[in-house]
Amino acid sequence: MTILIVLLCILFLIILVSAFRVNAFIAFLIVSITAGILLGIPLNKVTASVEKGIGDVLGSLVVIITVGAMLGKLVAQSGAAQRIASSMMNLCGEKYIQWGVVTTGFLVGIPLFYGIGFVLMVPLIFSIVYKYKLPVIYIGLPMLAALSVTHGFLPPHPSPSALVVQFKANMGLTLLYGLIVAVPAIIIGGPLFSRTLKAIPSKPLASFVPADMPEEELPGAFNSFFTALLPVLLLIGATVFTLSENQNPSVANFFAFAGSPTIAMLVALFVATFSLGVFQGKKMVDIMNIYGEAIKDVAMILLIIGGSGALKQVLVDSGVSGQIALLLKDMDMQPLFLGWLIAAIIRFCVGSATVAGLTTAGIILPLMVSSNTDPNLMVLAIGAGSLMFSHVNDSGFWMFKEYFNLTMKDTFKSWAVMESIVGIVGLIGVLLLNQII
Repeated sequence: MTILIVLLCILFLIILVSAFRVNAFIAFLIVSITAGILLGIPLNKVTASVEKGIGDVLGSLVVIITVGAMLGKLVAQSGAAQRIASSMMNLCGEKYIQWGVVTTGFLVGIPLFYGIGFVLMVPLIFSIVYKYKLPVIYIGLPMLAALSVTHGFLPPHPSPSALVVQFKANMGLTLLYGLIVAVPAIIIGGPLFSRTLKAIPSKPLASFVPADMPEEELPGAFNSFFTALLPVLLLIGATVFTLSENQNPSVANFFAFAGSPTIAMLVALFVATFSLGVFQGKKMVDIMNIYGEAIKDVAMILLIIGGSGALKQVLVDSGVSGQIALLLKDMDMQPLFLGWLIAAIIRFCVGSATVAGLTTAGIILPLMVSSNTDPNLMVLAIGAGSLMFSHVNDSGFWMFKEYFNLTMKDTFKSWAVMESIVGIVGLIGVLLLNQII
């Protein structure tokens, strides 16, 4: 009955948004409250659950998305995006540009959380698309597939890192196996699958349309790349430092502060204000106007993402994930496949890859120990399952839809299918590794 209620609520949300054209944020509020009541959350706690969900997801994303939008718009308006696009095209050529962006997404995705990597890489995708008149999904989806796979499979991302600890796996070995599994998942779900999507119409956010400027007026290549990727460099630097031994506590605290996504984004925006703004002859008031326009462009995206967080929290607070896990834990299946399946179903119902992974861990741990299953492979199996079935209760689904300005139908055809492909290929890779090892 619980699963039926969840399915009906998800269907209700899709109908509200697609058929009745209700604003997605309002639709999320209606469905979240309805789901909370039907799933048995006390009436006096339903709104608290909705508010907590909105607060949790926006608390971690609002600065990143707004400051990222400001940075992206300045990169576009200053001509830096045009310089980056032409440099990448000269390096890779149009024939191999997909592989250039997917490699960039993979390298960026290893140290960065998914939301941060998404916000930072979208302007780069759009600059290439607009400059060379290429299909948007064809170029953009491979990079986002790489970001998604690193988020689900590889430490230091939250879910795989936590699973390594809970399962007493080896972090280095998990990372090595994860890389072996991740590469084919990215290739199949990214460059190969996106070739079937060239006809999908997409007119991305105007905020990131790069200004077409004369070559002599563009910022230098180093300035353009360095400024656009500075948040990535700061976060990578902080991550590398935390891995070193014999750290001075005060220095470690400084790097923990400087390497937080919020501080990294603010530092990058400060640098960009001068390197791509003031030093390029722009007045401060004009730069601030650019930033103001950028916030208007992403305001509705923030609300929709907040709404997806509300639905996720209602489903978590109602105990849906635990009930699903209890239904499945006694099934007679190969442990790696069972771990993948439980994570996949929880992901479908709850929407969060991290919640799916961590919930599955507690259920599958006794079976994993009794069956002597390789803990490193179990981390990857659950990670692959946690990427499955991304749809309307996943904030990533809405970020992709709104940034790329797609219909619901085309978002399902592209984003949702891509996430399921990488989840299935990941499972196949884990099962093959299990046979070899």
